Amino acid sequence: MAEVKLLGFWASPFSDRVIWALKLKGINYEHHNPVHKKVSVLIHAGKPIAESSMILEYIEEIWPQNQLLPQGAYEKAMARFWIKFGEEKMATICAVLRTAGAEQERAIKEAMELLKILEEQGLGDKKFFGGDAIGLADIAFGWLAYVFGVIEEVAGVYKVLDANRLPRLHAWIDNLKEVPVIKENLPDRQKLLGHLKRRRETHLALPNCNN
Repeated sequence: MAEVKLLGFWASPFSDRVIWALKLKGINYEHHNPVHKKVSVLIHAGKPIAESSMILEYIEEIWPQNQLLPQGAYEKAMARFWIKFGEEKMATICAVLRTAGAEQERAIKEAMELLKILEEQGLGDKKFFGGDAIGLADIAFGWLAYVFGVIEEVAGVYKVLDANRLPRLHAWIDNLKEVPVIKENLPDRQKLLGHLKRRRETHLALPNCNN
């Protein structure tokens, strides 16, 4: 088998999702944590692939075992739709971390609306986004299961990912965390907490930040 390397920052949810996909496929790889570059890059047979969503698609195509995309054309299209939705809306949801005051209140409102859409239209009553088994859409949204709670703690906000308002999303989080590959490959929470505190302080110190 050709050599597989992953260049990814330890605190990056984009790097985490690639790790999960590789492990779910049973692929051996070397993981390098670059000091400065934080964009995830997969190197396979000497060829680099960047951007985590593209890497996930590549992994699924190159290693077909333990399939992470559904078989049906419609179901596959829906999985890709929600993966794209997550890519486009992640920054909006995470704006809670880098804002304060009225700006943060607006960010909270937007994040709550997006998560409600995700729960009602994306997840529905399913155990995972694709049904009974974990798939690429779950991997793409996996950061919600462990990063967002830390973001809420750092930002002093605890109502965005509310269990009473989003019960199905919380059930999905519990299900995801019970998957051995996910459970065994999460970043240290205290270390992540310190990292995100520094990020928030940096953002709020910027001269153009709307506090």
